[in-house]
Amino acid sequence: MEALSSSRISPHGSLVGLGITRDGLGWSIKEYPLKKEVRRDSVSAVKLNSRTVISAVHRIHGSKLIEGVDEEMNKLAQENMDYAPARRLVRDAFTPAQQNLDHCLFKMTPSGVKTNESYETNSRGLEIFSKSWLPESIPVKGIVCFCHGYGDTCTFFFEGIAKKIAASGYGVFSMDYPGFGLSEGLHGYIPNFDELVDDVIEHFSKVKAQSDFKDVPCFLFGQSMGGAVALKVHLKQPREWDGTILVAPMCKIAEDVTPPKPVLQVLGLLSRILPKQKLFPQKDISELAFRELKKRNMAVYNVIAYKDQMRLMTAMELLKTTAEIETQLEKVSSPLLILHGDADQVTDPSVSKSLYEKSNSLDKTLKLYREGYHCILEGEPDERIYEVFDDMISWLEAHCRSRVLNTSL
Repeated sequence: MEALSSSRISPHGSLVGLGITRDGLGWSIKEYPLKKEVRRDSVSAVKLNSRTVISAVHRIHGSKLIEGVDEEMNKLAQENMDYAPARRLVRDAFTPAQQNLDHCLFKMTPSGVKTNESYETNSRGLEIFSKSWLPESIPVKGIVCFCHGYGDTCTFFFEGIAKKIAASGYGVFSMDYPGFGLSEGLHGYIPNFDELVDDVIEHFSKVKAQSDFKDVPCFLFGQSMGGAVALKVHLKQPREWDGTILVAPMCKIAEDVTPPKPVLQVLGLLSRILPKQKLFPQKDISELAFRELKKRNMAVYNVIAYKDQMRLMTAMELLKTTAEIETQLEKVSSPLLILHGDADQVTDPSVSKSLYEKSNSLDKTLKLYREGYHCILEGEPDERIYEVFDDMISWLEAHCRSRVLNTSL
């Protein structure tokens, strides 16, 4: 059972508790009396309403032991990673262990790919981590700008994805959003989704302006929440991209992992008072994201991923963003490749179908992978992961050829 609890002043001046619980039967909100009596006009009541309003009882998570590393490394992984310096320290310590994992993304390390990591302060004064992967011995056919998912980073699993794409002749560029991965900001906190999208546009605009890439096609690639980011980027820059790849895009969060309306209304009010608090009840989605148990168990090595309960304002921003995207599907005009597992219980594959059907793009492809979970590039059997890669790279090749033909006419 998941639970949140809070307190408030009843109409009779008594202190009552407000409990939000989730069990096998669903969500419920209940009040229960507390022993302490408080007059409505008392100083303590004023302080309660203005300063705390709600005290949360977090669900207690058992610490997951990371196999294959020593006790000191496990202790390091349990450190507070609210801020970037701690995340950077932990990432550096775990990189060797990550690279030795028995996962196809780490084992397939194609030669001839050069990588670069950098930090740059953006126009909002935030230090942003970014990374690129470029083919060394062949000309760059096009560039792929990647938008990562919620809680994630452009390192770890994406390293293998990026190297595979780069080895096929594409420059791959990505950044960690503010508050995620190695970028500056409170971990897992999105105070304004549109500002995050603007940060992404700012970074990728600098990439595209480089002289080496001015004449090559440019593609967006968004995964999960990054799919919502990529769609918002496209909607703000409808003529500046040659195509968009969406993998399990967060056009709508599946109802099974979203609280019902009455609970959302309470949490929405709380988000205005306690925006940064980790109070949004949620399932451990790793079981829903990774189909293969062996690969699911490797996800714990992604030590800088945000794994706590969602911060209230972050949750409200994600819900608001998906609601906005659902109403703007007809405005999507980019060439589209939409890839989704048909058994995904994290982001709703039916909305990917709606995007395919409603978008104004004249060039669009939807592929649903039978029995595929949310992480079709990381958590599926190896053969399925290779299949998804082949679909992506074949689409990129076709659209680069198309761009060349159109330019020559």
